[in-house]
Amino acid sequence: MLNRNRNIANLASGYLFPEISKRRAAYAKAHPDARIISLGIGNTTEPLTPRVVAGLRAEVDRLGTREGYSGYGDETGTTRLREAIARVLYGGIVASDEVFVSDGAKCDIGRLQYLFGPETKVAVQDPAYPVYVDGSVMVGAAGAVPPGGTGYAGIVYMPCTAENGFFPDLALIPANSLVYFCSPNNPTGAVATREQLTRLVSVARERGSVIVYDSAYSAYIRDPALPRSIFDIPGARECAVEVSSFSKPIGFTGVRLGWTVVPKELRFADGTPVIQDWTRLMTTIFNGASNIAQAGGLASLDEAGLAETRALTDFYLENAAIIREALGGANFRAAGVEVYGGDNAPYIWARFPGKKSWEVFDSILDTCRVVCTPGAGFGPAGESFIRFSAFGHRDQVVEACKRLASLAL
Repeated sequence: MLNRNRNIANLASGYLFPEISKRRAAYAKAHPDARIISLGIGNTTEPLTPRVVAGLRAEVDRLGTREGYSGYGDETGTTRLREAIARVLYGGIVASDEVFVSDGAKCDIGRLQYLFGPETKVAVQDPAYPVYVDGSVMVGAAGAVPPGGTGYAGIVYMPCTAENGFFPDLALIPANSLVYFCSPNNPTGAVATREQLTRLVSVARERGSVIVYDSAYSAYIRDPALPRSIFDIPGARECAVEVSSFSKPIGFTGVRLGWTVVPKELRFADGTPVIQDWTRLMTTIFNGASNIAQAGGLASLDEAGLAETRALTDFYLENAAIIREALGGANFRAAGVEVYGGDNAPYIWARFPGKKSWEVFDSILDTCRVVCTPGAGFGPAGESFIRFSAFGHRDQVVEACKRLASLAL
């Protein structure tokens, strides 16, 4: 018999969100009459917008004709969509042939880990979206959690705390490493300033490191002074790739569509352009995003689609404001709960001093029948925090916030 892949065996436990689902299911089984509301997983809830639906439907109709049918498409995305992303979302600061369309940012992050390989040193913001860490372990770039430890061996955790404004100490970045950076951040909701990103780019260039910049929530930025792309920063083209998605701006979590920008200037130590190997990898192990999904994505980038994107992200930001207000209630203030995020991001990050994250998770589920996300699942620095997601139907968000007012802390 074949041996188990030792890299996968090094994973400490189940992925965070299935564990949340398991606990929710157990509670529902024990309390079958309970109406549970989720403010947990960042899954969009509102229907696809009319412009997107029209784009999807038109492509389905076209594929139903002999003249319009197409089989395999370009593995890197349709020319029209790549050009639209470069023009509309980046204002021409990236070229269309540097845009690689995919089935989602999460999938691309996994492919990037495969691209850079198991010998690559990895640094992550702490807390961080779990796939940065778990994916690194699965490709062999990190080892098992040491006995009694709180993080995987071989990964450099860069704490992002309230004390440092949720921006890490860049001195921790190793030379020649892959640096995962997410802004607006999941889970903290923090958005890096232009000055902070300028320092990040400077350090990465000095140390020969590559930034994997996750901008999946950039459409939620309302402050015009905050950068939406790492490529807004001079020098980033020599040290960064950017991963992004249609999921959270326009509800494509189930439709599946994202992209990665790989600038031509970015090179490996031997001088090989990274874009060359990325193209080879994508055209070898990926057959391209769905033609139908790409048509919907393209529709979201015209004038009507952009207006719908703005309205949808405004809706979720309004949810975030409602949740923030609830977390400022008397019971939370008395317990010293601190609340962050939710202004330029759809996540609220709340610290419950002196309590364990899973303890607070269970208390909120038991008392309020509300599901949230324990901060410890995002890394060691997430302990004592809870992430609340603004993705939800308005009536459910309002009801959940009423219930939170009864939480004893």
